[in-house]
Amino acid sequence: MEFMSIRVITDDVARLAGFYEQATGVPAVRSGPEFAEISTGRATLAIASTRTVQLFGSDAARPADNHTVIIEFLVDDVDAVHRNLKGLVDDFVIEPTTMPWGNRSLLFRDPDGNLVNFFTPVTPAAIEKFAAR
Repeated sequence: MEFMSIRVITDDVARLAGFYEQATGVPAVRSGPEFAEISTGRATLAIASTRTVQLFGSDAARPADNHTVIIEFLVDDVDAVHRNLKGLVDDFVIEPTTMPWGNRSLLFRDPDGNLVNFFTPVTPAAIEKFAAR
């Protein structure tokens, strides 16, 4: 088994895909107006319209209602990314902070309110952990 993606449901695929394109520098692959994907090589962030939810059941997912998942991206320099995100991100939850587990993290909310963490391993143990992947 291989983990492939996380899918975010939104009322506005174009807006959210555009946000992630700007935030990550990765172009979205769009399969029409209802679906887009941001692929980083390790995993994919899929962005789908609320209209696609009906395929899974009428109340299978609700947009802008995430209170349990953090979407995470490994970046080379979280402090540089933070500087680049100013003006794009309206809601920084934490500025770049070194966490007890060895990652320097920047936590913010995307336009739908989903939590996003951009992080850079900074301690030897964290660097080793992610170098092996």
